[in-house]
Amino acid sequence: MEAAKNSVVLFHYTVTEQGSSEAIDTSRERGEPLAVLLGHGGLIPGVERALEGRKAGDRFEVTIAPGDAYGERRDDATQRVPKKFFRDADRLRPGMQTVLQTTDGQQRVVTVSKVGMSVIDVDMNHPLAGKSLNFDLEVVEVREASEEERAHGHVHGPGGHHH
Repeated sequence: MEAAKNSVVLFHYTVTEQGSSEAIDTSRERGEPLAVLLGHGGLIPGVERALEGRKAGDRFEVTIAPGDAYGERRDDATQRVPKKFFRDADRLRPGMQTVLQTTDGQQRVVTVSKVGMSVIDVDMNHPLAGKSLNFDLEVVEVREASEEERAHGHVHGPGGHHH
């Protein structure tokens, strides 16, 4: 079976920044492949497109440009946030990453730029924004998604979401 929208793909990955051999992240050390439902926003667009049409056993490399990964870096993507919105605000220092809850209920990774008396300036860019990324991908399994998985928009069971 070929990977396509509404199919479940289990795959291993290793991601590096273009021009570097140091892994940013890998599923191989954890031993379990990542399980995703294609076509439901669970992956960056470039990786999702690279997996389409692939079959179990396929191993390949792909370079993803910033626009198909975590976006271009925006110099104006900074925000001043009151300290009360941070967990452990007093231990945060410039360069550290932390998670903020957005007004729409989502969690967002931010990088601390400056710590003041009552506010913290943060960079809202994703830490990998503006970077071209190399992915070493290995498709382990491709299967049809269940009706429940398609309705929920994510994978259930081993390697996926558990209710």
